[in-house]
Amino acid sequence: MTAAFVLAINLSISGIFAVAFAVVAATNRTARGARWLAFGYAMGIINVLLEFALPMQSDPTPIAISIFLVFLLALTFCLIGVARHYNARPPRMAVTAIWIASILAIPIIFTLTYNTPARGLLYQLPYAAMQSVIGFTVFRSHRRQPLDLLFLALNGLAAMLYLVKPLIGSMVGTANAPQGYMASLYAVISQSISSVMLVALALVVLLVMMRDTTAEIMARSETDALSGVLNRRGFDAHAERMLTEARRDGAPLTLIAADLDHFKTINDSFGHAAGDRVIVHFAALLGRLAGGDAIISRLGGEEFAVLAPCDVAEGRRFAEAVRDRLSGEPLAKLEIDRAVTASFGVAQMMPGDSLFDLSRRADAALYRAKADGRNRVNLALGELSPVQPLVPVGNAPR
Repeated sequence: MTAAFVLAINLSISGIFAVAFAVVAATNRTARGARWLAFGYAMGIINVLLEFALPMQSDPTPIAISIFLVFLLALTFCLIGVARHYNARPPRMAVTAIWIASILAIPIIFTLTYNTPARGLLYQLPYAAMQSVIGFTVFRSHRRQPLDLLFLALNGLAAMLYLVKPLIGSMVGTANAPQGYMASLYAVISQSISSVMLVALALVVLLVMMRDTTAEIMARSETDALSGVLNRRGFDAHAERMLTEARRDGAPLTLIAADLDHFKTINDSFGHAAGDRVIVHFAALLGRLAGGDAIISRLGGEEFAVLAPCDVAEGRRFAEAVRDRLSGEPLAKLEIDRAVTASFGVAQMMPGDSLFDLSRRADAALYRAKADGRNRVNLALGELSPVQPLVPVGNAPR
């Protein structure tokens, strides 16, 4: 196997993944870094073409410097792409420092004897540094799923391999001049290593993007577009998991059903846009007061549900806090010149309860609150029996 053959493989790999990332960027807006990764692999194509042009040069220095800088630019584009996908800021100071150091090192690198370890190490150091920065960006994102850990490990391995290449060159021998690079055994080994890393890194990044896109699509299917909280489908899925965990741990779990009072009159009096603003406002209020462990859902229309890991007493305090805040807040910013109120039904999970049982009892309490005059909190029948334990929960408002 010749270095030219391996370079041709690398050219194909770079082209395939440049197109793949470009397609991902064009068809999936959530893949924020795909465009930059496409640029990075496109730079890889240019890098390989320059490698093919190198043996034909009488003065190899301009092409050799171009190869050095184009590959560093490819890694920089990949860094930006990875940072964008992981919702992290590219470490500009580190990137700037690497580029400044690389440019300042060019006169030294390309005046040293071609086949010396010192030249090889200086040549590979910027690549190892940039690859390390990519890995640091992933590490700083605090994502620790298996694919993220694999990608982090691959970046560390790639950085290490850049530093090992000069040692490989000193062991197997390199060419005496840049024009002879492609005829050397070192070129075969170096380009083969690059082929493996190109494929491994690109495939793992694509898998990460597919995973995150799938998760985002799932989240959208479970999210109410107007209010931003869970829809009924999302609520059922998350609530079932919470019920299972509560049964397993013997922990209290309370469902608060809520319904905006006279919502139709809000729409009729102020318009549907104002009604939508009230929905958004109420959902945000529930989110602010519920605590991070609760799940909030808009079940439909003006009906909401909150499932919280607390007992019925804490659930009632939470509902009263929401009721009081909603009815007492001026809503002029929502272009509504009257008070908006809500009614609440609170029920705690009992032994043997299914989600349907719990919802049925909370709804019954809510209907009684409506029948009793609205703007009130009612508990499910029997929820305040003398034997009912009161377990304090810190997340609910007091």
